[in-house]
Amino acid sequence: MCSKGWGAVLAAGVLLLAQTPAVAREGGPRYDGAEEHYAGSQIALHEGVEVSVGPLYGGEAQTLGHDVSGHQGDVDWPAASRTGAKFVYVKATEGTGFVNPRFPQQYNGSYGVGMIRGSYHFARPDVSDGAAQAHYFVDHGGGWSGDGKTLPGALDVEYNPYGETCYGKTPAQMVAWMASFATAYLHRTGRHPAIYTSTSWWKRCTGNSNVFWQNPLWIARYNTEIGELPASWKTHTIWQFSNKGSLPGDQNWFNGAEDRVRALSIG
Repeated sequence: MCSKGWGAVLAAGVLLLAQTPAVAREGGPRYDGAEEHYAGSQIALHEGVEVSVGPLYGGEAQTLGHDVSGHQGDVDWPAASRTGAKFVYVKATEGTGFVNPRFPQQYNGSYGVGMIRGSYHFARPDVSDGAAQAHYFVDHGGGWSGDGKTLPGALDVEYNPYGETCYGKTPAQMVAWMASFATAYLHRTGRHPAIYTSTSWWKRCTGNSNVFWQNPLWIARYNTEIGELPASWKTHTIWQFSNKGSLPGDQNWFNGAEDRVRALSIG
C-alpha cells in the first residue's frame, strides 16, 4: 500500500494533469542518445564536477560500489570485483521505449562474480505516466527477488536531456508522477524503489518535496562532501561521489558496511 503522503500528492497531481492539455509529438517520443543517458550524465552537465575524487578505500562504515549503463559497453566483471566493488546498479530502461542493449551482460555478469546488483530506470516524465514506466521497467529487467543479491529497483530522476529541465511539469505534477511510479513498482515487487537524484534538481522540480521518505535515497554530488539532502530524507543510502574512477562507470559509497547492502537487498 502507498503512504498517506503519496495518496494525497497523487490525487492533487492527477487533478493538475487532467487540466493540462496533451502536447502532440510528431513521430512519437525521442530516444536519440538514450544509450548515453546514465545516472548522473545530466547532473554532471548541469551542476558540474566540483572536484575529481580519487579512489577512496577507507572506513568500515562505507561500502564501495558503482553504476553502469550501455555507455560502458561490456564490463570486465572479474576485474571490477578485484578492484573492490561490492555492489552495482545497472541501467535497464528509459521511458517506455528504450532497453539497455548491454543489460544482460552487465546485470548477469555482476551477479556471476558475486556482487549484489540492482537495476535502474531513467525517468521520462514527458512521454508517459509514472505507472506505465514502472511496469515497463519491471518487465524489462527492473524486478526484484529476495535472493540476497538483488537490490530494489531505482528511479533515476534528473535533468531532462531532451528539453525543459523539469519535463514541462509543475512541482506538484512531478511529485504525482514519481508517486505513481513508486506505487506501481511497490505493487509489482513488494519493494519501495530507491530514488536517484541531486538536491538541486529536487528543489527545482519537486519544490523540495518531503513525501518520499520511504524510498531509499541515492544522492549524486561529485565532491568530497555530500552536502545538503533533499527534504524527503534525513540520511542517504547511497552517495554517487564521482563520475569516474577505478571502477567502470560512476563511483558510489553505500552508507553502511557490506552487511547493510545485503540487508537492503533482502528487504
